[in-house]
Amino acid sequence: MRDHNFHAEMNARHLWHPFAHPGEMRDVPPKVIASASGVRITDDAGHETIDAVGGLWCVNLGYSCDPIKEAIAAQLASLPYYSAFKGTTNGPAIELSVELARILGEDGMARAFLTSGGSDSVDTALKLARQYHKLRGEAGRTKFIALRKGYHGTHFGGGSVNGNTAFRAPYEPLLPGVFHVPSPYGYRNPFDEEDPERLARLCLRALEEEIAFQDPSTVAAFIMESVQGAGGVIVPHESYMPGVREICDRHGVLLISDEVITGFGRAGAVSGARLWGVQPDMMTCAKAITSGYFPMGAVMASERVAEAFEGKGGAMVPTGYTYSGHPVGCAAALACLAETERLALWDCARDLGPRLLAGLEGLRRHEAVGDVRGQGLMAAVEIVSDRDARTADPARAGRIFEAAYRAGAMVRWSGANLVCSPPLTIEAEDVDRVVAALDEGLSEAA
Repeated sequence: MRDHNFHAEMNARHLWHPFAHPGEMRDVPPKVIASASGVRITDDAGHETIDAVGGLWCVNLGYSCDPIKEAIAAQLASLPYYSAFKGTTNGPAIELSVELARILGEDGMARAFLTSGGSDSVDTALKLARQYHKLRGEAGRTKFIALRKGYHGTHFGGGSVNGNTAFRAPYEPLLPGVFHVPSPYGYRNPFDEEDPERLARLCLRALEEEIAFQDPSTVAAFIMESVQGAGGVIVPHESYMPGVREICDRHGVLLISDEVITGFGRAGAVSGARLWGVQPDMMTCAKAITSGYFPMGAVMASERVAEAFEGKGGAMVPTGYTYSGHPVGCAAALACLAETERLALWDCARDLGPRLLAGLEGLRRHEAVGDVRGQGLMAAVEIVSDRDARTADPARAGRIFEAAYRAGAMVRWSGANLVCSPPLTIEAEDVDRVVAALDEGLSEAA
């Protein structure tokens, strides 16, 4: 590998980074991560930190999971690729579908459509939702409703249901027939309501009013994250998602739970929907399905959805990806899910999450901290320049991010939010070190 100076000089000459300004990447080169072990990463200048980002919400098993690496190597040696399109498939794809149905059976999930990642999964789920209604004789159900601040990937469909203007505006006009309602975001919402339970009721009423306004017979699905991730770790009141389920049932609207971040343990349960006691109609999965070791995803469907495709009058699924059911990805996922279950990583997130959140709550003594939110091992600290006015301060958040990195923790800088989503294999003392690094960063940035 070339040295640090080469990377710094050449980084943005030919490489465009996701969600980054090319000029900024030339002027302020990003950290070049050269190696990783356990929950720690080392950049090409030799600086080691705790990875409190988990890669990108995904490296739940840390960087030293030999069973996944061995499964990938063994599969590459026997069958590195074959198509899963009509007429052919492979053993790992079949085995993975069985395992996913078993693990997510309590969530009502019974069928798997395999993809290359989260964005693929979301777009596929949106298409399957429209096709489901057509197969049932309700071709007029084409609209989608989603949450403001929601994030559902970068494909055209997922970008359309995204609830963050910054991610949508450069590509508009997007998919027609998509509408957004307020999210249960206690720190910032149009109702000026801070009580979580009352806020949930107001948001549910807004959803029902939007469905009525659009005409229920035209709405295909409501898509939501069980805990909003990229929007700033927005944790709903426990009554919110069950209320969504009841509204969707009453109006014949499918509920798609986007579990790309929360699936397989991060929120402290096998799925985020299970955390709230809800069975959705479809789930989108990715990230932790292979702990980030291989690009992989899945759309899970309930028996009710499956019946429309498999029963009398059913139809083919006319979508797919070259790497759907990739044997290496499926082998990686099988090994990953086995380790995830063996270590009960959802219990690790459930048990250590309160420690992380309590540590971050202690940072409120810094004037720059406006809000702290979290669920399981996903948390956010929102940075402000004025507490009373709640004025978001992305620039200061950036300075804190840099200082925390120097102090030994890589966190995610997203607008005014500093997000923590460490590997679920992290130990208590490293959780404390992440909090200490943020504390130091806040002090330095003040």
